[in-house]
Amino acid sequence: MMLPLVGLITILAVLLAILSKRVSPLVALIVFPILASLATGFGLETSRFILSGIQGIAGVIGMFVFAILFFGVLTDARMLEPVVAWLLSKIGSRPSRIVPGTALLALLVHLDGSGAVVFLVTIPALLPLYRQVGIDRRILACVASLAAGVNFLPWTGPTLRASAALHIPTSNLFLPLLGVQAVGLGFVFLAALYLGIREEKRLAGVLTLPSDLMDEAAEIERSTTALPRHFYLNLLLLVVVLGVMISGKVDPVVLFMLGTVIALLLNFPSLKAQQERLVAHAPTALLMASILFAAGSFTGIMRGTGMLNAMAGAAVHHLPQYVAGHIPILLAIISMPLSLLFDPDSFYFGVLPVIAGAAAPFGVAPITVAQAALMGVHTVGFPVSPLTPATFLAVGLSDISLVQHQRFATPFLWAASLVMTAACLVFGIFHF
Repeated sequence: MMLPLVGLITILAVLLAILSKRVSPLVALIVFPILASLATGFGLETSRFILSGIQGIAGVIGMFVFAILFFGVLTDARMLEPVVAWLLSKIGSRPSRIVPGTALLALLVHLDGSGAVVFLVTIPALLPLYRQVGIDRRILACVASLAAGVNFLPWTGPTLRASAALHIPTSNLFLPLLGVQAVGLGFVFLAALYLGIREEKRLAGVLTLPSDLMDEAAEIERSTTALPRHFYLNLLLLVVVLGVMISGKVDPVVLFMLGTVIALLLNFPSLKAQQERLVAHAPTALLMASILFAAGSFTGIMRGTGMLNAMAGAAVHHLPQYVAGHIPILLAIISMPLSLLFDPDSFYFGVLPVIAGAAAPFGVAPITVAQAALMGVHTVGFPVSPLTPATFLAVGLSDISLVQHQRFATPFLWAASLVMTAACLVFGIFHF
């Protein structure tokens, strides 16, 4: 009885500490499990548990660090600028083109896996056009959120956290969901088209693109003829790295390591320039890597001490069998709203392992539980969660309130989650 209770207290302590914002996730994920392990009499054996947990996610940490560096170097080389400029010059003044164009731009920018970067690039670039044409700014925030949320990639935060928490390779998590994500992206563009057509009808008779925007669009289109240096080589490098990674033939961390080296040598051949680019992106990489190391320590201790298994056993004892067998479906259905209750670290490192452990005795594979969580928990759910800084970035840049954004975007985001859940059932990832 002691281990399940201590495990529960440990997880609650981690959750409350993170949610209270009194300590960083790094501190909470390291301190509380160590105290719990010492309190239950494991002593110096705790260090072995920590090392085991870290070793289990070393590949995930390496992939994340080099993914940040790879996409950061390509962005520094201005690879995305011609694409953004071309898109702005082509979407014109019709909402039925502007809104789907917003989704496309957000998807392109989200290649680096950062929702915050999507909002920082997409919203300021398109907000003047939305204002001049008269399109509801809530649509800008909503569509950018949809595109970033549905586009969960192997190097995005939720996928990495699920992989680290359950010690499942990211490629194993992501590749079976490619078809599901395609369905989700189809929904994103249909929703964007619907919102664009609706705005076009509302603004019927007043749709004129001001002359200053006409001149700006023409200038942007002319500027696309001067492509950045090595643009096509960078594009080829990106396609090769992503293509081989999706094929699953080479481990992602190896691909991103090689891709980063090639991108640096190609675009920044001098030692000083390479060092400057690495230093520029080091804070982001170090922050997430440190949290993942802490997560490895947390899961290593919880597994090594037997607390996770003990809690799962206690949960199974009180869980009706007809409910346990449907945990993935139930979790996927409520996954998007769970983003409003838990921040990414507390859910994926604190809650998900317990759910997976409780479902395992009923024949539910941990990977299926992780995939269910990816249907909404801080994928489509992150842009409206008050527990993620990116949400406030989206509403601030769009010049709308949090309540306005949540009321407008939440139904679309939850609908996207449910559509992908239905696709999982159709593709046989989940079963009744």
